[in-house]
Amino acid sequence: MPDTIIQVNQAMFETQLDRMVTQKVTEILNRMLDAEADEITGAARYERSGGRKAYRAGHYERELTVKAGKMAVRVPKLKGAVFESAVIERYRRREESVEEALIDMYLAGVSTRRVDDISQALWGERMPSQTLSDQLKKVYAQIDQWRERPLSQPYPYVFMDGVWHKRSWGGAVENVSVLVAIGIGMDGHREVIGVAEGMKEDTQSWRSFVSSLISRGLIGVRMVTGDRCAGLVSTVGELLPEARYQRCMVHFMRNVLAKVSPRHTRWAADALKAIFAMESRGSALTKAGQVASELEERKLKEAAKCLREGIDETTTYLMESYPVEHRRRIRTNNMIERLNREIRRRTRVVGSFPDGRSALMLISARIRYVTANDWSARRYLDMSRLHDTIQEAS
Repeated sequence: MPDTIIQVNQAMFETQLDRMVTQKVTEILNRMLDAEADEITGAARYERSGGRKAYRAGHYERELTVKAGKMAVRVPKLKGAVFESAVIERYRRREESVEEALIDMYLAGVSTRRVDDISQALWGERMPSQTLSDQLKKVYAQIDQWRERPLSQPYPYVFMDGVWHKRSWGGAVENVSVLVAIGIGMDGHREVIGVAEGMKEDTQSWRSFVSSLISRGLIGVRMVTGDRCAGLVSTVGELLPEARYQRCMVHFMRNVLAKVSPRHTRWAADALKAIFAMESRGSALTKAGQVASELEERKLKEAAKCLREGIDETTTYLMESYPVEHRRRIRTNNMIERLNREIRRRTRVVGSFPDGRSALMLISARIRYVTANDWSARRYLDMSRLHDTIQEAS
């Protein structure tokens, strides 16, 4: 006898299940509202009581959007008292978790128009722009607290860079930057320690940014890694005198290769990699001198000049005061560049911002959203190695 095969219509099953859940949630909410009305009036429905404070006057229906779907609840009407429910906030048409879910989608990179379309598809109604704006104000207040929080530990390694975006300025659209700083604390974990609008990444912007970090408690910095920005280099030397500056190795190689003709690009790239493969700073500088001389022999004087001028600050990570185990991760700005790509993925949807505040808040929210996972929970470096190196140097 053949086995009986039971076939289930998955779509119909899910539809029926959603309908049952919505119905049960509606019944529960209506019972809770009636219970609240009984408490306010001081008597149950149709009950004769001398302690009655108000009287029932029927119900009115209100549409409410919750995770279970869109439902119509019956809100009691009273005579002699105002019905105020702790279950459903007055004038609220959506469960707060639904609005939070839509805000999470917006911060994850979904455009406002797409958020509106998703709300329409899932719950049958659109999310007004004013509701989105009100919810974002709450989020932005939390972001300001996060940006201005005190720094509670030393950060031996700090990575700094700027994220460029378009914003309206004086009636025209210009490119301005948001400055970002990531620190590796003594516990070995990465942490975004600063986000601020930097205008043109000039000396004044970097000085203001680093000063704000110091005022919030930034201490113990031994190395700052960043791109070749004159404003940043001078600011590190002025405000963080105990820290050395490490020029990003990847950016430096690109700068040199940009001055090399296509015929010599392959050889030049291998030669530069050989420099940074050296185990000591002295041998790396010696190798760099040899490569620069060969560049000059190949009639690549501009590339040779760029190499000679920048190799000193690009090999800071090879100094004996920094552990060998840390070198691969502190010689480049790849960590913050990866974060910048996530930021640009979101800002590309917006295009140009109406003002600096909106750009700063959205970028800060995006950074917080991206780093609120294993990025900051997983230990990035074993900082006990740095402690051992300091003792050996002493």
